Amino acid sequence: MTWVEFYNLLGIKDFIYFISSPDLQEMLFPAKIIFIAFTIFFLGAVIYFMRNSSYLQYKFFEDVTEFFSYQAYGLKEINKRWKKIMKRTEGGIESEYKLALIEADDFLSYMLDDRGIEGKDFNEMIEKGGRALLPNTDEILAAHEVRNSIVYDSDYKLDIDKANKLLAIYETTIKNIGVS
Repeated sequence: MTWVEFYNLLGIKDFIYFISSPDLQEMLFPAKIIFIAFTIFFLGAVIYFMRNSSYLQYKFFEDVTEFFSYQAYGLKEINKRWKKIMKRTEGGIESEYKLALIEADDFLSYMLDDRGIEGKDFNEMIEKGGRALLPNTDEILAAHEVRNSIVYDSDYKLDIDKANKLLAIYETTIKNIGVS
């Protein structure tokens, strides 16, 4: 049996002639108009929501940014804010180092909150973050204690080497959170 015989046996040829007949097409014309109207309406709705949805824009720009910058999305903003914090340390003034540590601690707190890690205080947020997200929790808590000493004791002395070590701890932690 050839394909032509099989084709004729199934009656596909007759079915195609029936579907394309002018009488049937004339009867289906109102339904076609309704379906075309629905298509235009839903296409317009999809375009409207795509243009006005921040989620889709975020996802699109996230992928494009990661592709062209070869780094995780948002890391550019993190680096920008971190450079602003580190700019305080360029003068070598103790009070500026103290402010840099306070800002770094606030930035870490913001990053944890942004990742959905909540707690009534900083220590609880660090504990809830876990070792997977924050492998250096002991160092972070020690740096936070220094930050608290700076905030609550105006006579607290901070040497520049210790401040640089603490800032390095904050930097690695913030960037690890930003990448994950």
